[in-house]
Amino acid sequence: MFVSGFVSVIGRPNVGKSTLINSFLGQKLLIVSDKPQTTRNRIHAILTTEEAQVIFLDTPGIHKPRHRLGNYMVKSALGALKEVELIIFMVEATSPPGPGDRYIAALLQEIDTPVFLVINKMDLAPAQFEKEWLPLYLQQGKFAKHFPVSALQGKNLNPLLREIIKILPPGPQYYPPEMQTDRPEEFLAAEMIREKVLLQTREEIPHSTAVEIDSMELREDRDILDVRAVIYVERDSQKGIIIGKNGAMLKQIGTEARLELENLLGNPIFLDLWVKVKKDWRRKDSYLRQLGYE
Repeated sequence: MFVSGFVSVIGRPNVGKSTLINSFLGQKLLIVSDKPQTTRNRIHAILTTEEAQVIFLDTPGIHKPRHRLGNYMVKSALGALKEVELIIFMVEATSPPGPGDRYIAALLQEIDTPVFLVINKMDLAPAQFEKEWLPLYLQQGKFAKHFPVSALQGKNLNPLLREIIKILPPGPQYYPPEMQTDRPEEFLAAEMIREKVLLQTREEIPHSTAVEIDSMELREDRDILDVRAVIYVERDSQKGIIIGKNGAMLKQIGTEARLELENLLGNPIFLDLWVKVKKDWRRKDSYLRQLGYE
């Protein structure tokens, strides 16, 4: 009997939601960084086995929004709680429950969908976790099951996946077995470039940037994919930081992004990066729509 269904992965920013899904898929499909709010869009990530198709919904971290983009992200995350077969509520073993965890747990009390509590980063858990902090997490709600895991190291993921599949109803293959996401290559390419900006920059710069793919075309005479992309920032000073002295920062971002894209897309890449200013783009509906956030 083949089973299938949708599984929403929610939690505070930076608890490891994308890392967990990447580990299940066996490849890096979703971007990750140590910056909160790395994920901005809800993304379907598809895992197909001989017995099941699991469609994971990777969602932005639930947080208190400070601008229109933040509102969109939280709305997207909360919308993913509806019409799914299972919710994975991710927390981290490196700290006791905080206000953000309690807020999400309270939201889940109003939902009838089964919830698995997944405690990530067990490889970093302090000695007091099991006796002091785990009971506090379990008190936050009525969870069908709980799993201590390390998404980064792949520890205890097989038991979690087995229980996810057990809870899914009989159903069809919604997507072809070779398909791993519902997003087009242009979206994935833009995200990979944005990840490199996140990794290379600090303070407000990571959150002030967006990436748009202008064009992506395979050359007629050679097996090379030409990708032209624009990195948007909100201030002229931020543009200077992204470009760097003598273009060094932009070159570093481009080199790292090109290698990632070649691995993802399976083609040699020629990456042409530009940096442009869209003043206060995170606060303007027209810019958010242009960049695919509304």
